[in-house]
Parts: sequence; structure tokens; C-alpha cells
Amino acid sequence: MTSSATEIRSVVVERDVPHPPEKIWRALTQPHLIEDWLMKNDFAPVTGHRFSLRVEPQPHWDGVIACEVRIVEPNRTLSYSWAALGLDSVVTWTLTPIPAGTRLRMEQTGFRPDQPQAYTGARHGWQKFFAGLEILLAREA
Repeated sequence: MTSSATEIRSVVVERDVPHPPEKIWRALTQPHLIEDWLMKNDFAPVTGHRFSLRVEPQPHWDGVIACEVRIVEPNRTLSYSWAALGLDSVVTWTLTPIPAGTRLRMEQTGFRPDQPQAYTGARHGWQKFFAGLEILLAREA
């Protein structure tokens, strides 16, 4: 087996946002806020908690993403599994204080070479989700 056959890809989005980590943490961990920028959910920031992210069902998919919280370090790191349509991945958020606010980094890892559609979809989707998150953060002053 060649290394390219086992190469796992990641989607990374990193932005400096003019808000303190505590404010961003709330947007990442409070279900009503998560719904505003990401999806409907039953999230709780508790390691081991199983939750779902939900969108409208589609012809080829029930619209449910199965997740489990893996790491909770308040105002610093949040990580959860993300499984749907054959994709088993992990989303990790890292919040780093900077003078102008917070460096927010999201990495979703676990895209196999035979999942180009999932990888491309995630690359576009996370840009949209980040835009929604930034709108929410600006509004929730």
C-alpha cells in the first residue's frame, strides 16, 4: 500500500476575531447559539456526550450528523467526532488569546482519499459556517 492511499486530509480554517475567547466559547457550546450559525443540535460541553447536528433531510441522507464530545477545555479547546455519509472525522476548535481578540482555529480531520466530495463540501461549508459565526459574535455584543 502506498502512502497516498492512506493519506488522511484535513480542512483548516483560521481567523483572528475581535472577541475574547469566553464569548467565542459560548457561541461554540450553547445549543441555541450553535443552531444560529451551524445547525440544530442537542450539544452539551461534557466529555463523552453524544449529540446530533441536524439539517433538513435530503433524498440520499437523513440530515443527521452523529457526534461525540472528545475534549472540553473551557475557552481553549473543544473537540468532537463528526460522522455522516461514511465520513468519520474529528472537529477541533482551538482558541488562542491575541492582543486584538482571539485566534480561532478549526480543523476537521479524517477525510480519506476516496472522499473528495466530502472534503470539498467541508472546505466550502466551513467558510459559510465561519461567516455565520462571525455575524453571530458581532450581533451578540
